[in-house]
Amino acid sequence: MKLQTAQGRWEQYTQRPLLALAVAFAVAYAVPIVDHSAGHSLTSACTVVEWVVWGAFATDYLVRVGLSPRRKEFVRTHWIDLCAVVLPMLQPFRLLRMVSTLILVGRRARMASQIQLTTYVAGAVIGLLMFGSLAVLSVERDSPNGNIRTLGDAVWWSFTTMTTVGYGDHAPTTGLGRMIAVGLMLAGIALLGVVTANIAAWFIARFEKDDVEERRQTEAIEALTEEVRALRAEVAALREPSGTP
Repeated sequence: MKLQTAQGRWEQYTQRPLLALAVAFAVAYAVPIVDHSAGHSLTSACTVVEWVVWGAFATDYLVRVGLSPRRKEFVRTHWIDLCAVVLPMLQPFRLLRMVSTLILVGRRARMASQIQLTTYVAGAVIGLLMFGSLAVLSVERDSPNGNIRTLGDAVWWSFTTMTTVGYGDHAPTTGLGRMIAVGLMLAGIALLGVVTANIAAWFIARFEKDDVEERRQTEAIEALTEEVRALRAEVAALREPSGTP
């Protein structure tokens, strides 16, 4: 019980600092891509920030494993977190650091009960649009046959890809860019499914609530009717003349 309490306190106290670090990661990831003429020192500083943020989330995962009363079960049920921690160490691509940090941010954000589903979905949409645009721009801008050259092109492409519209005016030409496109399509479909499912669940919950209220009122009316019948029977009994002995 003490270990569970310690784990809960750790998750509560580290929630906001980790989200703040995630914002720092987003800035560090975006600066070298948006400012293509950034110097070596600025790029190196941004890379250090990215690794520091990833290291903070990796440390958070290890601490939560240490505080868990059933560590094997924790690792088994949080295998996505483990993959997000291990992947950047296997191949130090900036894209892998971005993907792993997004996964870890999402997993930690879902643990916060004060974050409602609407906020989470909105944050996921904004994050996917931003990081998808930056990621595809970083791999497509220098491609000989690429047609995504500016941040505006990348953002427009991300919108059309996430909504599965796909006008075709901008499209990735590299293998890595197409992998990003596939991930963005699947994420867009998943988010749309989440939104649709929750709207349907909201309507169903409203209908069920109305049905419960209607049943409660019906039961109250039936009980009141029975009481009225009983009172009428008592009044009728009192009005009947008593028999002579």
